[in-house]
Amino acid sequence: MKVSLEIIVRSTEIDVNGHVNNAKYLEYLEWGREEWYDTAGLHYEVLKELGVQTVTVNININYRKECRQGDKLTIVTVPEKIGRTSFVLKQELYNQHQELCADAAVTIVTIGVESRKSSEVPEGLRKLFA
Repeated sequence: MKVSLEIIVRSTEIDVNGHVNNAKYLEYLEWGREEWYDTAGLHYEVLKELGVQTVTVNININYRKECRQGDKLTIVTVPEKIGRTSFVLKQELYNQHQELCADAAVTIVTIGVESRKSSEVPEGLRKLFA
């Protein structure tokens, strides 16, 4: 399931170099993942009913092109691979010229709500990777 989210770069997201601060890219990607969860109907309460929560454990990001105030960005999120207790979402961030500005592989682990330890990815989430 491929999900896209469009945003506009605000003045508060710019650093002293006149472009988006590197930490903001991580925030943009988080917004894209939340959009993916929402589109999939995997709201917090739904995951809780499945007995799990999800925790980001690794983000491998490549900064490709600077973004500036007023740029219209599209954050694309797609499922890449799934394991027994974890999965990877691939994310790409494009500007209004369809230029790739950043890409990332985000590893997420499912944990038991009560145990707080890694837990098998439930079928309701696993099916999104088929």
